Amino acid sequence: MEEEYFDFEKKVSIKETMSMEVDPAKVLLLLRGFLQIQQRRAEAYSKLKCGFSDYMASGGELAYKQLCSEITIEFNDCSKKVLEMESLFTSPDYCRVDLAQLLRAIQDQEKLKLQLTATIQVLKKAGRPSERLVSHENCKFTKPAEHECVHVQEITEASGTEEAEADAEYDNALKEAIRGVQDAVMAINERMEEVRYEIAALEAE
Repeated sequence: MEEEYFDFEKKVSIKETMSMEVDPAKVLLLLRGFLQIQQRRAEAYSKLKCGFSDYMASGGELAYKQLCSEITIEFNDCSKKVLEMESLFTSPDYCRVDLAQLLRAIQDQEKLKLQLTATIQVLKKAGRPSERLVSHENCKFTKPAEHECVHVQEITEASGTEEAEADAEYDNALKEAIRGVQDAVMAINERMEEVRYEIAALEAE
């Protein structure tokens, strides 16, 4: 009989725990914090875009490297904070695995977007193979105004085809990276709509 009573007591306490409501205000606070992080990411992308444009126009390598380093720190900090939020959403205090998964999906797309943005900048820095500037470092200078250029070569049909193939490969890689960024942005925006919908629903409670 004692054992039966203990079982009954255990079942009641489990039921009570399950019926305990999670405070909507806590969930709301966390989701609003996530929106702020996304705002920080948007500002970091804007800085990166402007910095890259400046670099392409003026060639200030040092300033661009410094900016990339600052942006990397900012993105890492944002990711760390989102991971903490994910962890909280899966904890018993929140019991919102659905929101943790939503944040994870956004985080994955953000990571992809950043990788592809870096790829685009690397490709644009290098330029199309046929348009790359020639360096004369290894050329032989016989007189101050004349030198034997190691780059001068007879343009054959084969080398022309090779250059065209290299250009086509470059164009495809750039297009693919740009399309990848656009797809990632679309996926992020769709999931951000879900976050905003959740916030609106919690505010209405």
